Amino acid sequence: MARTLALRMIRLDRLRAEPAAAAALAIFALSAATIVGAWYFEFVLRLPPCPLCLEERLPYHVVIPLSLLMAIAALARAPRTLLAVGFTAIIVAMLGGAALGTYHAGVEWHWWAGPAECSGPITDLSAKGPILGQLNSIHVVRCDEAAWRLLGISLAGYNVLISLLLAAIAGYGLLASRRAA
Repeated sequence: MARTLALRMIRLDRLRAEPAAAAALAIFALSAATIVGAWYFEFVLRLPPCPLCLEERLPYHVVIPLSLLMAIAALARAPRTLLAVGFTAIIVAMLGGAALGTYHAGVEWHWWAGPAECSGPITDLSAKGPILGQLNSIHVVRCDEAAWRLLGISLAGYNVLISLLLAAIAGYGLLASRRAA
């Protein structure tokens, strides 16, 4: 038990000595938790995502493996230029995610129009035959209706906040990697 505790303390000291690795691990953990949370809402609470919700997940699918690679690279003392490029890519991805989340939240609040495929009116129901029958079994998840809110903020709004937090942590990692050079 004492040996396990000592090993954990050594690992924590190593992370303190390498703040870029700590930042990358924090980004990895928060990004993975965000995707797991999205899956929880989708599969456990049965709140299917709209097309914009699915697009908002894309930056996380890039950032999760990239941040894990960044943590390994920082702990392996990779060139600082490589770390700077990786953290910059994370910042760009998460700021893009924040922009998409802001757009989606604006669609939910009806500040601007959303994509026609998930927030526009259904205009042509003149089709006949099997397709018309299939319409009864298809449920389109609307982008302009928030499926869930907490404190007045929808999941798209929380995505904006999480994305900005992750971009800020990546900014810290970028600065830490440059200072160590």
